[in-house]
Amino acid sequence: MYLEVTNLKKSYGTGEGRQEVLKGVSMGMEQGSTASIIGSSGCGKSTLLNCIGALEVIDGGDIQIDGKSLAGLGKRARGEFRRNHIGYIFQFFNLLPDLTVRDNIRVSERLTDHPMEYGALLDQLGLAGIEKKYPNQLSGGQQQRVAIARALVKNPRLLLCDEPTGALDSATAKDTLMLLEKINAAYGTTILMVTHNQVIPQMMRRNFVMKDGLIIEDRVNEHPVPAADLEGL
Repeated sequence: MYLEVTNLKKSYGTGEGRQEVLKGVSMGMEQGSTASIIGSSGCGKSTLLNCIGALEVIDGGDIQIDGKSLAGLGKRARGEFRRNHIGYIFQFFNLLPDLTVRDNIRVSERLTDHPMEYGALLDQLGLAGIEKKYPNQLSGGQQQRVAIARALVKNPRLLLCDEPTGALDSATAKDTLMLLEKINAAYGTTILMVTHNQVIPQMMRRNFVMKDGLIIEDRVNEHPVPAADLEGL
């Protein structure tokens, strides 16, 4: 198992204000697979993703990625692990507004010792020719492609996506999903996506359903639908 989460617990606050968000989550994924985490707002989806992405300190249980345990890692060790192993795509792109497309990507490239080849990545993502533009000169779809390039240039084995189509129109959302599908096929990148969209899970090989801080269903999708054929995004 490439990603293995065991009895994961996470709370915020102290005393009477303490809120238990993850109440003993367990799940796993094989290398090169795709999966979604779905569930109603506030069920713990993004918190789970942030814990897996080493952005949060876990309170109990364990997360193992490629045999490496995240439990007990300090801030510096979590940051190093994140830089070397994980790519992250956010809903609202989080591009640096004062940097060009090229420099937004290069910032991430410098964080790793084994980056993808920059020119090939631009070609793969359809970004060649706009490297000198700034984020405010790009469409939403182009900004999301830059965000994907920034995550991928580190050559991560695990790509975490937090509502990556939430700020996009349906046509651009489908283009983005087709691109992620292409990345998974081309590079064998493991993709785990948080989404509230009920259509996207159809393209994933596995779907984890969350409710009240727990995974209540683990659905294996025997016949994933190609992203190009998704309807109702």
